[in-house]
Amino acid sequence: MSFRYNPDLVVLEEMLRGGMSRSYVVKRGHALRLTADAAGANVSLLMFNADQLLERYNMPDTLKSQHTFMLTQGHVCYSDMGHALMSVIGDSTGWIDTIGGVSNRALVSEKYGASDYQTQRNDWVRSGRDLLLVELGKHGLNRRDLVANLNVFSKVSTDADGNLAFQPGHAQAGSCVDLRADMNVLVVMAVVQHPLDPSPLYAPVPVKAEIWQCGIAKEEDVCRLSRAENARGLANTARCFCQH
Repeated sequence: MSFRYNPDLVVLEEMLRGGMSRSYVVKRGHALRLTADAAGANVSLLMFNADQLLERYNMPDTLKSQHTFMLTQGHVCYSDMGHALMSVIGDSTGWIDTIGGVSNRALVSEKYGASDYQTQRNDWVRSGRDLLLVELGKHGLNRRDLVANLNVFSKVSTDADGNLAFQPGHAQAGSCVDLRADMNVLVVMAVVQHPLDPSPLYAPVPVKAEIWQCGIAKEEDVCRLSRAENARGLANTARCFCQH
């Protein structure tokens, strides 16, 4: 079974301009759809259990339990307590980066030059790390809560020697990713370029965010059926809500 996006089921829609941060609490049974406004988009994204913020996305457990290096449709994002936080129920790009990290102030200053709000207003250069910290602070979190993030719309591959390579042009205009909330999830995002993006220009691409009612994972769910580990993970999560 694949979930079919229906615009009539959208409960929130917002265009996120390049260089901004945003956070949402996505309720269980709803999905966050991100759509690239142009080629070269990137969204650095963190996930937390909105009902217990000490529980958050765990990259090592997510990758090793599913024997993968990247995420795409059929994969589940696991917490550090073994719960399914969000599942990838749709991905037109075929690859979500899990290991590239997020840009910091030193990196963007070296790459794009000095910048400040006083002279450039909303066009000033911001790092993904700083933007995530701004958004985390709104929920009582801080730099201790900066864990490994996802980079939606970006691809970082590796060769036989373990060398990493950023793939420019991986996502085109209109590319979209749907992340279903399997718990009540706090999603924290920074709409900034990937730290490995070789472009010398600071030009983060706007992204449309939509939250839509998709329903919870059923027995024929694409993520549940993708591997036995996910069936157990989704069942374990459903018990938290007294559901099968």
